[in-house]
Amino acid sequence: MSEEIVKIKGSKSGLQLSFAEGATFEAVRKDIEEKLISGSGFFLRGTLVLLPHDAFSEEERGLLQKMFHEHGLICRTLNPETQQVPSEQVRKENQQEKQQQQQAAAKAAARREKVQEMVVVNRTLRGGQEIRTESSVMVCGNVNPGAQIIAGGSIDIRGTCRGMVHAGAFGDSTAFIIADHLMPTQIRISNLIARSPDEMEKTERAERASIKEGRIVIEPIER
Repeated sequence: MSEEIVKIKGSKSGLQLSFAEGATFEAVRKDIEEKLISGSGFFLRGTLVLLPHDAFSEEERGLLQKMFHEHGLICRTLNPETQQVPSEQVRKENQQEKQQQQQAAAKAAARREKVQEMVVVNRTLRGGQEIRTESSVMVCGNVNPGAQIIAGGSIDIRGTCRGMVHAGAFGDSTAFIIADHLMPTQIRISNLIARSPDEMEKTERAERASIKEGRIVIEPIER
């Protein structure tokens, strides 16, 4: 069996990452991205991830930090001598994170001010098909496994959803997802991610997913 590309070790400070000897940056980036998208139990929102200082270039470490940040994690580089996070780095990153949050909020507000048209899809989306738009989406049909919808606004599925759906993809936390039967492989709203449990209680009522108190909540609704 081949050596694991990205190794994760838990500590009191956070998750320390190490990489297989000779692994390229692209291989490491792809492996981390797959772990993040799969909803790995290691990468919970708000977790501190620590990168070794000698891993790749400063620019490449910056790209990894940005990827973790987009999934709601905190990523910092360890000092090679003390194996601690430098205080100056913490201050700088906190400032950068605050600026990024302000920029994201401003962009989301600007998008909400626009009059957005709804994209209407009068067919079932099959595996491998994708809808990507800055506006809201209505699907009059099913969203099958392997299909995905990425929308800047909300998503309304007049059928069964078993694919991946991402509402508020550009930072709109007020967006929501509705389906007659909501059984997706993954739900995203703004920068939050949720997965359906392996076993779900069947219901005849439509369901609505939205953000409440900092997490995605799914509730039955009347059409």
